[in-house]
Amino acid sequence: MIELNNIDSFRENNRLEAKLTAHGLPKSIWETYSSFANTLGGLILLGVKETADHSLNVVGVDNAEGYIADFWNTINNRGKASLNILSERHVCVKEIDGKNIIVIEVPRAERRYRPIYINNDLFNGVFRRNGEGDYHCTPEEIKSMLRDQSDITLDTQPVLALPTDTIDLDSLRRYRNRFGSFKPDHVWNNLSDGDFLEKIGAVRIGEDDKPHPTGAGILVFGNDCDITKEFPNYFLDYREKDPDSADIGHRWLDRITSSSGDWSGNLFDFYYRAIERLTSDIKIPFSLDETGLDRVDITDVHTAVREAFANALIHTDYYGRQGVVIEKTKNKITISNPGNIRISVEEAFSGGISDPRNACIAKIFSFINIGERAGSGLYNIKTVWERHNWREPIITQKFDPERTSLCLEFTSADFVNNAKHSANRVASGAVNVDNGVTITNYGVVNKRELAVINLISANPHITKPQMSAAAKIPKSSLDRVLSNLRKRNIITRVGADKNGKWLVNIS
Repeated sequence: MIELNNIDSFRENNRLEAKLTAHGLPKSIWETYSSFANTLGGLILLGVKETADHSLNVVGVDNAEGYIADFWNTINNRGKASLNILSERHVCVKEIDGKNIIVIEVPRAERRYRPIYINNDLFNGVFRRNGEGDYHCTPEEIKSMLRDQSDITLDTQPVLALPTDTIDLDSLRRYRNRFGSFKPDHVWNNLSDGDFLEKIGAVRIGEDDKPHPTGAGILVFGNDCDITKEFPNYFLDYREKDPDSADIGHRWLDRITSSSGDWSGNLFDFYYRAIERLTSDIKIPFSLDETGLDRVDITDVHTAVREAFANALIHTDYYGRQGVVIEKTKNKITISNPGNIRISVEEAFSGGISDPRNACIAKIFSFINIGERAGSGLYNIKTVWERHNWREPIITQKFDPERTSLCLEFTSADFVNNAKHSANRVASGAVNVDNGVTITNYGVVNKRELAVINLISANPHITKPQMSAAAKIPKSSLDRVLSNLRKRNIITRVGADKNGKWLVNIS
């Protein structure tokens, strides 16, 4: 049964669509069905009108059961929808203020079924959702979804256009040294390079009965100039930002790019070139190992950051645009890569489910203890951040082009926790109502406005990005919330944008 008590979470993520039903099912309902199924899922409300301020006005639906029957008949017609991913539990009638509305919950389609398209037209009937609503997917997006359908990941396939001598032997030697260190008694240590590469999945026999590097083999052990022959958009970029530099020409304290030409540019060498820089500022408390003789120089934070880095390389769509970008600042690491997560964010943070886009790269890395193959990587990262009372890791997924970003902040979460406990002071004398909270002398504020008030009360110097992340309000909506509160004199801004502070005018 669908519940509407969490409707705000759908609205803030643009996963809610309100439609009227004056003359039958609206034609645009099928575009929205496709877009929700191909993006992150969402709610369609029939018999509801969304006003200019994004509030919902219930108009109602006459003969709701007739509309539902029409909906099922149409969605099961392959000429209209490529696949029906709904069951009876996803569609129901709700009574609000004496009026019936139809609620349709569209889940995100499993990757094996995407893209969901309409009108029997693969390249013109695929839609997705963005901040403006439903939009036609580009051929690039459609091809990306088609690539993700198969359970056999593309990185396992031989690249017939490339011979095995495109493998960088220096990179392979370094890998084999590490493999031998972790597995000194393994029988593969005695194999030739060619046989070793076949065993780990980096080389396969092609249709021409000749050995060729697999997609994983060329990505992990190739040279940039050869990698880009198969993956034209391939690019790796590590950036360490100088927060005190105003000179755009010197804004990076350190930078590594795969196209620089002074190193191989492959994933294996990139990982080891960047990981020490990425973790160099992590504090290491003094402790000894089990023997009591040697100091432990790896903390749970080191392990979590390494896991986050490896996850990005394992889950990247290397045919996608904009490349893998890792940006480090004083108190934050942001790791972004082409391609979206193949499972839901909730499943990723819960752990136990693994669906890597590049299973062969994951296997090659796992042989030298890089990456977590049990599906618990993001769960472990979140657990470590909670243990250190840092702000919760944030995953952002964008479309057109597909891109996933993981933000790890080394910032105390205390101000967020304090905000949650400051409501008594901020809203003293408040009375709960159906759609908001009444604050003495200031009328009604909605949930988002109350969240902002609480955050400002707890931390007058809080920044807009911090507000947006803590209250889970999109940046585009936050300005509107702040503007409304300032117009009503509930909050005031004092001082400059950079060094000023917020005041809550509630006594």
